[in-house]
Amino acid sequence: MAQSVMATFTRTITVAAGVYAPGHVGGLTRFVPFDLVDAVLAETGRVQRRLRLLPSRVGVYFVLTLGLFPRLGYARVWDKLVAGLTGLPGRMPAVPSEKALRDLRRRVGVAPMRALFEIVAGPLAQPHTPGVRYRGLRTVAFDGCSSIKAPDAERSRSWLGKIRHQQGWAGYPALMLMALVETGTRGLLGARSGPVTDTGETGYAHRLLHLLTPDMLLLTDRGFDSNTFLHAVAGTGAQFLTRITTQRRPTVLTPLPDGSYLTTFAGLPVRVIEAVVTVTTSTGQQVTGEYRLATTLLQHHRHPAEALLRLYHERWEIESTFYALRHTLLNGRVLRSTDPTGLHQELWALLITYQALRMAMLEAVETRPGTNPDRASFTIALQHATDQIINSTDITPDPARALGVIGTAVLAGLLPKRRDRISVRKVKAPTSRYTRRPPDDHRPDTSTPVTTRTHTIHPRRHTETPRTALRHVPGLGDQPTSMREHCIALLNTRPTHNWHLRDIAARLPFTNYETCRAQIALWTRQGHLQRTGPGLYTIPTSPNATKHSNLTKPANT
Repeated sequence: MAQSVMATFTRTITVAAGVYAPGHVGGLTRFVPFDLVDAVLAETGRVQRRLRLLPSRVGVYFVLTLGLFPRLGYARVWDKLVAGLTGLPGRMPAVPSEKALRDLRRRVGVAPMRALFEIVAGPLAQPHTPGVRYRGLRTVAFDGCSSIKAPDAERSRSWLGKIRHQQGWAGYPALMLMALVETGTRGLLGARSGPVTDTGETGYAHRLLHLLTPDMLLLTDRGFDSNTFLHAVAGTGAQFLTRITTQRRPTVLTPLPDGSYLTTFAGLPVRVIEAVVTVTTSTGQQVTGEYRLATTLLQHHRHPAEALLRLYHERWEIESTFYALRHTLLNGRVLRSTDPTGLHQELWALLITYQALRMAMLEAVETRPGTNPDRASFTIALQHATDQIINSTDITPDPARALGVIGTAVLAGLLPKRRDRISVRKVKAPTSRYTRRPPDDHRPDTSTPVTTRTHTIHPRRHTETPRTALRHVPGLGDQPTSMREHCIALLNTRPTHNWHLRDIAARLPFTNYETCRAQIALWTRQGHLQRTGPGLYTIPTSPNATKHSNLTKPANT
């Protein structure tokens, strides 16, 4: 007897009633619930004055959904929100025009999105979650991303400008995104954004220092090793482990048994570790690199130098955060908005969606004790999140299930335990400053497993003479610890004088005039110096300017 090939399925969809029904983000709604959005709209004064077909709550979820479908226009994104609501009883909007949806975005504005992000942002992991702590300290990292592209329109160009690379001017204006990330989960603790050439990475990072707490260990790259910034970090009570530049030649105050030594950075006690890291790949190739780390973890017996060298590798988790934002979530697309208000709103919405995905991933992983969060696949979570929006399912938590659809899919597709690998830097944009491979970069072209990793610590038993001695300038006291601070101290000897570039170059040990000019231009863009005319520079007069009248004292924060 022939069997029927037809079947009928019935499913129940639970959504908000009436015109609020399109307001959801599928399975991510449990992390950005209705009452939270309503509270944020009320707090920021963005609740609609009259209840019509497109309430403000729907507008918030619509803006969030735009980030999940970066290749679709407004009308097609709206279709995704209502695709599963066919036949839903109650008062539902017909099909709003794209103008109505643009007006909805403007009515919502930036304030609710920023407030919503500040609520969902923060540490995600529990104290027992693997890979998030070092000896009781939660590991976090700062870094900036300057490759989030905005449309090449007049309003965005006038606000953001364009970056000039070795190959010429960038094709699109770009936003600077500075983030503070929990390295173990890659969750966002905070973020700031603006023009790339505004205040520099450390300027944006200063705006996030209030998020550091005494139970945190901050991991940073060489761009954050200035005395001013490190003093500010230490002032929060947090510890830091940062890579420092080769220009620093700190004085050895106390050599330690593990090869590290104690010194001071403008009065701040730190411990410095100088080492060569050698890795051997599965093909037998050996790759070496020099590292100089500075930390406020001064107890060598509790924090051995080799343990800190291995821990510093966790800083690279923030690069995975930016990769997920730029390439997995945005899919390499340019942002939609052409004005500063729209760009800020869009970026906050993108960060909220990213954080909600990380929350869903961690919720799933923590149901299996001992599982490291980095085994959760962001791609799987994103794909199922978009599916739930289209199907309008899993909007409200199901009491019968501990996890939603996204968490269940993440657990079913856990990645294998992370392997130690190495490869040359990948060029993700033709205008990247890393398009040319340095001649001394011997890393393999493709991702290659690392079989062994060794650390050779170079102890320094006495104060060494710097390779290029800084010329003495009367009135400076102790010599500065970096070239930039030496330049600032030099200009502070005559604060109101307009120094010519050739006079600065004559007093600083640069290798050549062009190097000096490039560094002075960089420090000027970062706000440390002020250009007063062709080739003329002085100390900035703004209250936020960095001044070092006496480098032997801790810098003002």
